[in-house]
Amino acid sequence: MWEEAEVGATAAPCLRVQTRSGGIRVVTPHVPDGLDEEATRLTLASLLDGFLAEEPPVSVRWYYTPMMLAFSRDVVAACTVYDCMDELSAFRFAPPHLLQLEDELLAAADLVFTGGWSLYEAKRGRHASVHAFPSSVDVPHFAAARTGDRDDHAAPVFGFFGVIDERMDLALLATLADARPGWTIEVVGPVVKIDPADLPRRANLHYPGARSYDALPATIARWDVALMPFAINEATRFISPTKTPEYLAAGRPVVSTPVTDVVRHYGEVAAVRIAPAGPDFVAACDAALALARGPDRAWRDAADALLAATSWDDTAAAMLAAIAPYLPAATSEHYDCLVVGAGFAGAVMAERLAAGSGRRVLVVDRRPHIAGNAYDVADAAGILIHQYGPHIFHTNSADVFEYLSRFTGWRPYEHRVLADVRGHQVPVPINRTTLNTLFDAGLETEADAAAFLAARAEPVETIRTSEDVVVSSVGQELYRLFFRGYTRKQWGLDPSELDKAVTARVPTRTCTDDRYFTDTYQAMPDKGYTAMFAAMLDHPNITLRLGTDFATIKDAVTYDLLVFTGPIDEYFGQRYGPLPYRSLRFEHRTLPVAQHQQVAVVNYPDEAVPYTRVTEYKHLTGQQSPVTSVTYEYPSPTGDPYYPIPRPENQALFKRYEALTLAEPDVLFVGRLATYRYYNMDQVVGQALASWRRWQARQDEATMATAAE
Repeated sequence: MWEEAEVGATAAPCLRVQTRSGGIRVVTPHVPDGLDEEATRLTLASLLDGFLAEEPPVSVRWYYTPMMLAFSRDVVAACTVYDCMDELSAFRFAPPHLLQLEDELLAAADLVFTGGWSLYEAKRGRHASVHAFPSSVDVPHFAAARTGDRDDHAAPVFGFFGVIDERMDLALLATLADARPGWTIEVVGPVVKIDPADLPRRANLHYPGARSYDALPATIARWDVALMPFAINEATRFISPTKTPEYLAAGRPVVSTPVTDVVRHYGEVAAVRIAPAGPDFVAACDAALALARGPDRAWRDAADALLAATSWDDTAAAMLAAIAPYLPAATSEHYDCLVVGAGFAGAVMAERLAAGSGRRVLVVDRRPHIAGNAYDVADAAGILIHQYGPHIFHTNSADVFEYLSRFTGWRPYEHRVLADVRGHQVPVPINRTTLNTLFDAGLETEADAAAFLAARAEPVETIRTSEDVVVSSVGQELYRLFFRGYTRKQWGLDPSELDKAVTARVPTRTCTDDRYFTDTYQAMPDKGYTAMFAAMLDHPNITLRLGTDFATIKDAVTYDLLVFTGPIDEYFGQRYGPLPYRSLRFEHRTLPVAQHQQVAVVNYPDEAVPYTRVTEYKHLTGQQSPVTSVTYEYPSPTGDPYYPIPRPENQALFKRYEALTLAEPDVLFVGRLATYRYYNMDQVVGQALASWRRWQARQDEATMATAAE
């Protein structure tokens, strides 16, 4: 590691070489005072050339700043990496030629890594191979701050660690100190590029100076709440603060100003409060202190689930995998199995291959989190929401329920849904209560309701479509009230254009049972889906790499078995054209009321209403709060693929792709997208378990055959 030069305190240029833990050598050049820019460049180039002359050939040139290129551009290496951690040109006192050097470095680099998604978006148009690696964390290191409990009766302590420079909102520090004189505010770190005389001074505001990395857990252990009082300016526009996950790993709630990447990654996390400078920031600090000293630790559990997939080891492994193709002499890392996707199909397959078959498994997912569409997270109000719409677990399979019970406890929950029709909110599936409410029918028995529906039914000679299914059962009026508009919104097609299986999933009842499902097992994971997935993937044989696309990893590692849970047409390069999918857009809101609706989900079949349903999550979680969180769901023709569109021509196209899998004996296609099926969660789990058992049986047969020879 070649560090920035130290100027002065030497009569002649020289190098100081130190060996750190892990055998890493840190080289610091020392140059005399008084050299101009060109003389400094020539001196550093000579020192570098002399050092490298005694070393093996360079495999990778790895730059954290373009400024180092000025004296090292002639170094020969197999791969050049620009690891862009900040938009340095926006910093105070940035050298005027930094942008010119960055252009040169971008042209020379084989790969560009960025320290966050905002930087990724800023750089991806300037290079052909840009990869985002948001901040990771050494969880065990910072978790040491959790040992021992603070005295909740002691004066509150708020803290920050990091460089104190133009990115710090100094006025905000003063505002907070003045608003809460009974709090201690500790700002730990070196003062750089600003005059220490400009720091606000208050009796409760302390600047103890820098601390070593090893000392940080003990420093945080004294705090109730961690602060990120950043100014919102050009210098913070692209930052993705590493301290966010470090604070969370230390078990402390965080209060931050609205830095873009903090909002993006942690805006829905209860442990992270985001507010602008001023009274709102002070109020957010009050709320965080109440969280830190309150008895409920659900916010910490949710943060821990989020951190489970953010280790530096996994980030380093993903970086090395991206570099590997540029190193012809390097040997690719080998895994027994590569699993693409960390949703239900991928997680079950990974767990079974690792724990059940003893295989070494690499799991990759292009999203920055585990759990796929079932991902849930505590929002800013502390309510566990489902990021991709409601996921209600139900099954008749004891096998599936018992398997998942290894990784979660359960909260009993029976799902109920209302439909907003003719000014009433009535049960769906349609039952006797629905009919009596809408038609004042006075139906008292199941026989009465059956006769009522039979009188309205319009027999269809051959049932082919969703419209045929409904009209033949309940007639045109109920079809228009409950099914036609909802289906048109959900699928972008009229029910007459959709396979009969779509509406066959929703029965009509003659009793008053208002449960949406009648399965034997109906419950919700007691700590949420994300926590369940974290437990499932917590196995020494499993390596997890998030934010990693299959296309970037498939040639960087070797493997014997591939489990693919993504879109099957994508795997085959869409050679026959794309398979049609329907997507969704979600609008998450927190409302200033304790309860918004009677049940968890209310459907809106009317085509005049742009959304299809509204979900209120407290019904699912059982949480108590003076506010509530809801999600409005809008179907969309574009976006992530959620629902395979069930039409005969689409099935025919899928069959063409399915035929290609016959030539892929070492690939298992598992899950909704890989098999182009509209599966429930339990069906995906069941399919994955069955796929693993068939594969394991084949391995056992092969082993026995070999032993018999």
